[in-house]
Amino acid sequence: MPATIAVVALLIVPVAITIAATFAEPKGVFAPYVTFFSSGFRRAVLYRTLEIALITTAISLTVGFITAYVIAQMPGRAKSIMIIAAVFPLLTGVVVRSFAWLIILGKNGILNTMLISTGILSEPLSMLYTEGSVIVAMVYLFVPLMILTLVGVLEGIPRDLIDASASLGARPLMTFLQVILPLATPGLIVGAVLVFTGSFTSYATPQLLGGEKQMMMGTFLYQRAMVTFDWVGASTIAAIMVVLTLGVVLIMSRVARRLNPMAV
Repeated sequence: MPATIAVVALLIVPVAITIAATFAEPKGVFAPYVTFFSSGFRRAVLYRTLEIALITTAISLTVGFITAYVIAQMPGRAKSIMIIAAVFPLLTGVVVRSFAWLIILGKNGILNTMLISTGILSEPLSMLYTEGSVIVAMVYLFVPLMILTLVGVLEGIPRDLIDASASLGARPLMTFLQVILPLATPGLIVGAVLVFTGSFTSYATPQLLGGEKQMMMGTFLYQRAMVTFDWVGASTIAAIMVVLTLGVVLIMSRVARRLNPMAV
């Protein structure tokens, strides 16, 4: 009961109040949402945020799964060292890691300097303030979370099942699709939800690496609340983000049930 009261008071009630504020406009119950979706700029921000979040989730799933699988197969000491190396970036703040990518991707940054010095480029590329720079930084931020989530799940898959699948004539690809992937589905779903919600609601990284050209919902919400003091507009953005996040989580849960009925 105390835990339930704390969750309701600190999480559910504030979100409910925020969403309720969007339905109290004199112009109409759904007026803030009509205003939002009737603006081409605001729709573009929403679509861009969804696109970046989904691409970040897909890349993080792929890279995180491969890395976690390799780590899970290692002996004890090597496994511990690799896990420490994978999660070491989490010891540094998000802002610091985002600033690091400013140094790497800038026109006078490490990457452009290396490409010019090796003769690959004759002049520096403009890599900052693009969707690509935001996605790269997001993947760097969230892959460690994916690895941490998946290592424990992959370690829990009995080796006997994989050996039994091979002894019954299954090729490695079929073993992966019919044995490893279904058993790893709970970890994949948890990791995907963590990465999607984190990237979809991110503020610091899009602000530093995307700027005004690649504005996302998090930076747009901050702008409406703290720059223009449009609290109803900010609440509308927050409500849309909550609904979309819940929708994506439900879709991921349905996919998980198809892959493994015992996953959720």
